[in-house]
Amino acid sequence: MSRTNWIRAEIAELFDLPFTELVLRAAEVHRANHAPGEVQLCTLLSIKTGGCPEDCGYCSQSVHANTGLKAEKLMDVDAVLASAAEAKAAGSQRFCMGAAWREAKDRDMDAVCAMVAGVKAMGLETCMTLGMLTGNQARALKDAGLDYYNHNIDTSPEHYGDIITTRTFQERLDTLEEVRGAGMAVCCGGIVGMGETREDRVGFIHALATLPRHPESVPINALVPIKGTVLGDMWNGEKMIDDIEFVRTVAVARITMPQSMVRLSAGRESMSEPTQALCFLAGANSIFTGEKLLTTANAGGGVDAAMFAKLGLKPMEAEEPMRSLQAVT
Repeated sequence: MSRTNWIRAEIAELFDLPFTELVLRAAEVHRANHAPGEVQLCTLLSIKTGGCPEDCGYCSQSVHANTGLKAEKLMDVDAVLASAAEAKAAGSQRFCMGAAWREAKDRDMDAVCAMVAGVKAMGLETCMTLGMLTGNQARALKDAGLDYYNHNIDTSPEHYGDIITTRTFQERLDTLEEVRGAGMAVCCGGIVGMGETREDRVGFIHALATLPRHPESVPINALVPIKGTVLGDMWNGEKMIDDIEFVRTVAVARITMPQSMVRLSAGRESMSEPTQALCFLAGANSIFTGEKLLTTANAGGGVDAAMFAKLGLKPMEAEEPMRSLQAVT
């Protein structure tokens, strides 16, 4: 069992290491817990877009944003399954489904459970993010075959109120407890480049690494500034986070949560190949592939295949992530 008693000072010391020393340590931890050179491919589909009542400052799907994005209804089950089949044919091992809701609604549970069961029947790992869950909803998703539930903490507890005011940090932790109580694996990470300080990044990693059990998946997103959102309208055209600092964040996540899958998520389309290569060296071993992540652009499968060939990386076999999961249960 990985340690969960990290203190902030220890995490701050990791961030402060010379860059090459930090990446070396992270690479050693990665190789001790995962197959080097293998990267899990995941696909993310927005099954219900727009109209979310939350005021997350980064999100184009919030009703508080002025991005021109129209609210849509929940997708039909058959349409979701068709997208999942395409993702599997393109090499994905995990299919993630996201709905722009503050919280899941009981009236929609039959449909989302049918999506889970159908995707699971294809042999794909299943993941969903539907906002906050009750215990009964979490158990229903588990019974339908959901492997992972995604619910990000987004940032440090101290910086959280500057990004979101309509849901508390504790409410996010409460949903994670419901997910764990139902017996599902947790996918939980956040976003860097939202105006936070190094101390906030320390706090963000600390909050994840001191959960009673580490998330099995830890997505690390770089903010994609979208005009019409609070953070997007504050963007001055410069990078929201330095590439080296982003790699440091990945490396510290790997060292503190050695058995978790660390995923490069949003923002990867603006990263150079050398930056992504450093992330893989520092312990990232999962990516979202495809042309789109919910409503933002993403590097397409062809681009990723070319990069993998250049770096000598290969997609992880479907059963490998489950072996990783079993190792921490």
